[in-house]
Amino acid sequence: MKEMLSCCGLHCHDCGAYIATMTDDDAKREEVAKEWSTMYNADLKASDINCTGCLSDGPNLFSHTKTCEIRKCARERGHLNCGHCPDYGCETVAGLFEMVPEAKARLDKVKAEL
Repeated sequence: MKEMLSCCGLHCHDCGAYIATMTDDDAKREEVAKEWSTMYNADLKASDINCTGCLSDGPNLFSHTKTCEIRKCARERGHLNCGHCPDYGCETVAGLFEMVPEAKARLDKVKAEL
């Protein structure tokens, strides 16, 4: 399966919400809801765990995806992901890179291959 990256460089095929949605797995949705509720101090329900990836325009987007500033910026600029942007590494995505350095590594690779 071809690697599917989010706008910020997260690997969709590793995401619990994406996996649960693609496999229509309610047990996985429940597992992810509990994990993310604890991790992010949120009150997520299994019904919240649906996402077809931030590149999609469909109705199945995780709630944060709908309000994500990184996604909004990439889409407004017409970029598949931040690695395609001439302002790559800007403040909009820099904070995420501190928390998820592997996302930066993926986008660095995208940028280098352009």
